[in-house]
Amino acid sequence: MRDDDRMMDLPPEFGSGVVGVCDICGTRQAVIILAKERYKLCVIDFLNKTWIHGDKTPGAPLPLYRSERVWFETDETPDRLAPAVRLIPTKVARHPIVLVVPDVYGITTTLLDAAIRFAKEGFEVLIPDIGKTAKVGMREHFATRMTARFRGGVDIASRPVARLVRLHQDALDYLRTRDMVDPTKSAVFGTSYGASLALAVAAQDVQLGAAVLAYPAPTQPPGLAMLVTSPILFVDARADPISQRALAQFDSVRAGFKVPPEIAGFPDARRDFLARDLPTYDLPTAEAAWTRIVAFLKRILMPPPPRPPAPPLRSVPPTPPLAASARANPTPASAASAH
Repeated sequence: MRDDDRMMDLPPEFGSGVVGVCDICGTRQAVIILAKERYKLCVIDFLNKTWIHGDKTPGAPLPLYRSERVWFETDETPDRLAPAVRLIPTKVARHPIVLVVPDVYGITTTLLDAAIRFAKEGFEVLIPDIGKTAKVGMREHFATRMTARFRGGVDIASRPVARLVRLHQDALDYLRTRDMVDPTKSAVFGTSYGASLALAVAAQDVQLGAAVLAYPAPTQPPGLAMLVTSPILFVDARADPISQRALAQFDSVRAGFKVPPEIAGFPDARRDFLARDLPTYDLPTAEAAWTRIVAFLKRILMPPPPRPPAPPLRSVPPTPPLAASARANPTPASAASAH
């Protein structure tokens, strides 16, 4: 059986397997199409299936990360388990962690793109697979959208939304218990309504080190962001009215922030401009935003080590100048050495 034949028989949770060109690396190889997505991604970039490249010789460099499907404990599902995908850097070190917070759709192309970028930079990443979590569906979808539309923002206190927030908190607690992570250096990332949920998680977690919110929807209560104790990066799609309303909420409570948020504004960006599979995707703007996001997380969670103190400078006493008579009449020894 060839590798391509294996790809044609993927488990249903991974979508359909084809042979084509990956949307990220541009290489023609076995790729997957995520369920309900038009986005093609090679497995070596997603689940790192080593049989894709069987010609590697022993001693070849490891990939920058590996990934696996995991389940974390939570009281929000009937069997007290929820699925997720975890990406682990292969470098042997204690890694800072990033929880990628999905909306009710689960693992979308944008979140998968974010997780891969973070893992390649040395972060251990977890994406809860909300789209395949038991008892998560239309009720949560209705609660996030309708409250945002008719109550001025995503109502964090509503039962379906509060359940999603608790589910993500359980995912973050699980991630902090993993081997080879630094639980004191953690962050959350989200886009759109997932960013609103990420803000709710950050507001309730005093241990959090950073939060990145890309074009979030407004929240209720409007002063929720004031409860966040960590630095915040707000990625503003300025051509998106929803992102502008959320930014207006931030501006209205700016005086109450413990740490003033950083605003990364992109003038022509529309909603979901980070999503490769949507018409609003803009490559140059998206790459500029990803660069800013990664730089923010690395600055907060991966600061460079302090420089060692410089050795003290020893003062050397100045050489006394020669007397004028000595310069005019050198001794025989010195004259001989000069010759």
